[in-house]
Amino acid sequence: MAEEAAVRAQAETVRRLKQDKADPDEIAKEVAKLLDMKAQLGGDEGKQKFVLKTPKGTRDFGPKEMAIRERAFKAIISCFKRHGAEVIDTPVFELKETLTGKYGEDSKLIYDLKDQGGELLSLRYDLTVPFARYLAMNKITNIKRYHIAKVYRRDNPAMTRGRYREFYQCDFDIAGQFDPMIPDAECLKIVHEILSDLQLGDFVIKVNDRRILDGMFAVCGVPDSKFRTICSSVDKLDKVPWEEVRSEMVGEKGLSPEAADRIGEYVQLHGGLELIERLLQDPKLSQNKLAKEGLGDMKLLFEYLTLFGITGKISFDLSLARGLDYYTGVIFEAVLLQQENQHVEEPVSVGSVAGGGRYDGLVGMFDPKGRKVPCVGVSIGVERIFSILEQRLEASEEKIRTTETQVLVASAQKKLLEERLKLISELWDAGIKAEMLYKKNPKLLNQLQYCEDTGIPLVAIVGEQELKDGVVKLRIVATREEVNVRRESLVEEIRIRTNQC
Repeated sequence: MAEEAAVRAQAETVRRLKQDKADPDEIAKEVAKLLDMKAQLGGDEGKQKFVLKTPKGTRDFGPKEMAIRERAFKAIISCFKRHGAEVIDTPVFELKETLTGKYGEDSKLIYDLKDQGGELLSLRYDLTVPFARYLAMNKITNIKRYHIAKVYRRDNPAMTRGRYREFYQCDFDIAGQFDPMIPDAECLKIVHEILSDLQLGDFVIKVNDRRILDGMFAVCGVPDSKFRTICSSVDKLDKVPWEEVRSEMVGEKGLSPEAADRIGEYVQLHGGLELIERLLQDPKLSQNKLAKEGLGDMKLLFEYLTLFGITGKISFDLSLARGLDYYTGVIFEAVLLQQENQHVEEPVSVGSVAGGGRYDGLVGMFDPKGRKVPCVGVSIGVERIFSILEQRLEASEEKIRTTETQVLVASAQKKLLEERLKLISELWDAGIKAEMLYKKNPKLLNQLQYCEDTGIPLVAIVGEQELKDGVVKLRIVATREEVNVRRESLVEEIRIRTNQC
């Protein structure tokens, strides 16, 4: 076609001008002309090339998935509220400098936005740094809050394992000056409650302390300048064997083999109170001020956890490092223990489902006078939890209701649309969740089938005889039993039968 030939010729002109490094204004003029010609061509070829999909590392959630999510959110929020938390929200993007230098090696995963009129912005990477900024900005020194919102990471997604580039975090944090380890113990109790309530299977909550880690690095001969980078290597021990971590420390990060071997002796230890007591007697660690402080607090923490009755699920684990730079004290991570699932050939492998710790210096980084507000918090990894719940429900073939409708308002004869509209309005005004089919004269069979398909438990049937008698026929879908109910008693009857009293 002549038009396509003209477009190709114009594209060649633009290519040649760029090659010859022609005047930019002339190139811009010819590019605009080329775009105009392409637009006039109808853009059909452009349409064919366009692939309708969600961006990498994201996904849509249909009604079924959202029903599962809402169930999980409900359990999590009710736990946060049970512990007396208030709720806050912050912007989805922050000033770039707010996020810079807070995440160590993970900073490369932050999404930066294009300059929009003078402010350099980034999408939030987590909810903790925005929370610290919020405290410093509003001069808040004492709050117990939860925050559920989406965060963004330019990570390599692993969708089946619940790792996305856009995902929800559910955070609970206690800010304020309190006696040691009491708020920290409550955070661990919250993790235990949520994971038990969601019935995800067996789990363990690993705990450690940044001060113990730093003390251990010091006595093992790690230079101060390498503490954080060696810490991020140790953090990989849950995914790769010690040999690989050791070769990274020595080969890539320049640590001496002797120091690496000394670290190896410690990071492979895990246990409970007996291990803490043993390390308090350790000739090297007990001489280090930081490690001694951390071990003292860890002993106190285990005493409180014993009172809460949850030490059976807690493991003091010296390999736990959590790579984020802002942690200053206790750190913890909840991991689901691998289980063979009788319904699924491949066992569900999701790793960490919650993590957190103490970060006493983060708020001070934002305060002009450097005033610190001690904080401890936990983040529930809901995306991974959703992955497990989704796979489990799929395997069990349990039918999931995607609506909460209590009753369908139906009619058995024609010309009763007005009566259905009157009745459904009465039910809505009384707070009853009700639906009707959007047809003037629907067939009764179609109306009953709709209830079967969507799981609606009751049908309120309006008929000419019922109208004369001042009653409504209430049908229980599961048993097909039908009862006549006085119009004025219908709301109460629906509540009783759907346990909504």
